Amino acid sequence: MRVIKLGGSLLASGGLIPCLTKINERYAAQGGVIVPGGGVMADQIRQLQQEFGFDDRAAHKMAILAMQQMGLLLKGLCPHVEIISSIKQITAANNSARILIWSPDIAELDKAGIPSSWDITSDSLSAWLAATVAAEELLLIKSATITENVSLAQLTEDQVVDKAFCIYCPDAAGFKLTIINVQEFIAS
Repeated sequence: MRVIKLGGSLLASGGLIPCLTKINERYAAQGGVIVPGGGVMADQIRQLQQEFGFDDRAAHKMAILAMQQMGLLLKGLCPHVEIISSIKQITAANNSARILIWSPDIAELDKAGIPSSWDITSDSLSAWLAATVAAEELLLIKSATITENVSLAQLTEDQVVDKAFCIYCPDAAGFKLTIINVQEFIAS
């Protein structure tokens, strides 16, 4: 199984539709689970939290809803894919040759002990998911420029991945990690 995290910024960069086309061409026969980033909707939540001062728990729940909304957008663009929400559904679909979209279940994340923090975004959630379902690969597709052979610590410092990513994606994670720029992914 492959977990494919699509950065929310792909929507603004114009890379989302070509990226979805490439994912379908490359992985439809093998299957995979797409993890949508929250994109502009998550950005709005950050701004609202700064303006109104509500707590991180409310912001976390709202950010998960932003991921779910992006998942619905992806489903609208790719009607042939299925939206799933639980680890049990993903595990059951492990051997199927189809592309799925993960719409995270807040209660399941709470049960797993995922903290309510902006340090944890869809990047860390995709790493958590990849480890939880014993994925072969975690593929993060970003609009940011990715320097070859750069460390995860540097990617964190450069804000390419979130602050908790190294915790959820340790060296011994058990899956291959690929972080790639969307244009490079489309061209490959």
